[in-house]
Amino acid sequence: MKSRIVRPVNRRGQTNRKKRSTVSGDTQPMRPVGQSYGRNRLSDTQPMPAAEIRAKYNAYRQTIDRRREVLRTPQPQPARRKPRTSAKTKYEKYFDYDLLLVIVFLMCFGLVMLYSTSAYEADADFGNDLYYFIRQALIAAAGFVVMFVVSKIDYHIYGAFAFEIYIFAMFMMALVQTPLGLEFNGARRWIRLPGNQTLQPAEITKIAVILFIAYELCRLGKKAYTLKGMIRVFAFGAIASGGVLFLTDNLSTAIIVMAITCILIFVTHPKTKPFVAIVVVGALIAAVGIIILSVMIANTDAAGSDNFRLQRVISWLNPEATAATGSYQVMQGLYAIGSGGLFGKGLGNSTQKLGVIPEAQNDMILVVICEELGVFGALLILILFGVLLYRLMFIAKNAPDLYGSLIATGIFAHIALQVILNIAVVTGLLPTTGITLPFISYGGTAILFLMAEMGVALGISRRIRLEVE
Repeated sequence: MKSRIVRPVNRRGQTNRKKRSTVSGDTQPMRPVGQSYGRNRLSDTQPMPAAEIRAKYNAYRQTIDRRREVLRTPQPQPARRKPRTSAKTKYEKYFDYDLLLVIVFLMCFGLVMLYSTSAYEADADFGNDLYYFIRQALIAAAGFVVMFVVSKIDYHIYGAFAFEIYIFAMFMMALVQTPLGLEFNGARRWIRLPGNQTLQPAEITKIAVILFIAYELCRLGKKAYTLKGMIRVFAFGAIASGGVLFLTDNLSTAIIVMAITCILIFVTHPKTKPFVAIVVVGALIAAVGIIILSVMIANTDAAGSDNFRLQRVISWLNPEATAATGSYQVMQGLYAIGSGGLFGKGLGNSTQKLGVIPEAQNDMILVVICEELGVFGALLILILFGVLLYRLMFIAKNAPDLYGSLIATGIFAHIALQVILNIAVVTGLLPTTGITLPFISYGGTAILFLMAEMGVALGISRRIRLEVE
């Protein structure tokens, strides 16, 4: 018969099997199943080896140390839902009174400077030194009414009729080429209205492009990031810009319309590098074009050309040679700026406005401000426009949706571009374009539609919700 190993058996008939220790390598009998640590401990169990006790104690200490380390390290708290309370969350109505205050201050300052600038010419032409002042004051009052009414309208309504507004602006510009069109100082840009009133359709196009391009970018969504989507939006802006240029013969407004379109596309697109490359290439092309044009003018008889835009470029490139003809207005404006000094000659004491600078109340009003109020007055104007642009940027940043944000951005771009172009023209950095200074220069249609834009911006600010803590 084969022999077998007989293992000890406990009370329940279970065998005490040996297992190998993972620490010391020796063997020990397993604790019988059901054994307790009370008074009735079995006498057949052997004591645990000291090495295994130390190993288990060290492992236990390591576990405790790890847990303590975890407790010392701050752990990210999971987002928890706020407990519901009986009271509803309160929101405070918001209205940008800072923007409204800046608009009022600019309009009042503009009226004062308009009277100071135009009193001599108005008295000589119409026998009433308040002629331009009264007309501008009435237009400003009507503009404030329009701004208040427009600010009450939900700006989302403009999105529903954005394309129709765009088509209407193009139609109004086409009317300039009809018998309704009115030509003034060699430029056909106005429409004759009943009551001996005029309308400049290019001003409608500015706000129409802002509303429609913003709507189109929102409608396309992520498709606007693609090349096809960008070309589509760019084409709408180019069509409007071309209409302004060829239907109303207004280069400065065409540049502003195209620039507004590009800025809105840039703000919407998530990538910046392609636009930086485009700007750099465009600047290089412009620089090369100016150099080539200068050489062509020097080698040809361009001074006898009938193209008035070419004449303006020639006057800009060589102002001293054409100081008595093409660059006369700009040179006299620079004299006015230089004679103003730091604090100016005093309000109403300008000499360049006394028939020296023609129609100084329009696009050259800034030089009269510099002459009468000096550098201090110019800085005051820049600070006011800076605050205005900051408030528009605040509205664009906190608008409740993308459409409102893009509209506010478009208005911001319009004001900024017009101010920069006007300052660049009066200081001789750019050829004369006839661009006016917002809120300050004389102009009926421009003031009216500018106040309408401010009403749209204030309407967006009304939709901003501030949570009350």
